[in-house]
Amino acid sequence: MKKQPDKRVETCPVARSVDIIGDRWSLLIVRNAFDGTRRFSEFQRDLGVARSILADRLRDLVDKGILEVQPASDGTSYQEYVLSSSGQQLFPLIVALRQWGEQNLFKKGEVHSQLIDNLSGQSLRLMQVTAADGRIVTPQEVSVKKVS
Repeated sequence: MKKQPDKRVETCPVARSVDIIGDRWSLLIVRNAFDGTRRFSEFQRDLGVARSILADRLRDLVDKGILEVQPASDGTSYQEYVLSSSGQQLFPLIVALRQWGEQNLFKKGEVHSQLIDNLSGQSLRLMQVTAADGRIVTPQEVSVKKVS
C-alpha cells in the first residue's frame, strides 16, 4: 500500500527544505562547498565521511539541484562539485547556523573558526530577521499563514 503524503509536509517550506539538506553530511558538504571544496577526495578528506555515504549525499545534492557537476578546472579527467544558484542561496542558512553555534556552543574565549568579510577583514554582523519595512522582528511578532 502506497503511503499517503503528509499534507503538513507538502505545504511547509521548512519540512521540504529539511527533506533535502537536513542531514548532517549534506549540510557539511554544502558548508565545505562554500569554503571552496570541489572534489570528491577533498570532501572525504575534510569531512572524514565514508565513501559510500559521501557518494550518496553528493548524488542526492546534485539530483536536488543544490550542487552541479562540472569538468575539473585544472583540465584533468576529474569532475568537480560546485554550488548551483539554488545552492548559493543557502549561504544565509549556513551563516545563521554558524552564528547560532558561536553564541550557544562555545565558552567565552574558546577558540573556533571565524567567517571573515574579505573586503573589511572583520567578522560579520549578527544576522537578524527583518520585516519588509526593515524592522527587526522576534518570533512573537510573526505568524504562519496556514494553507487550508
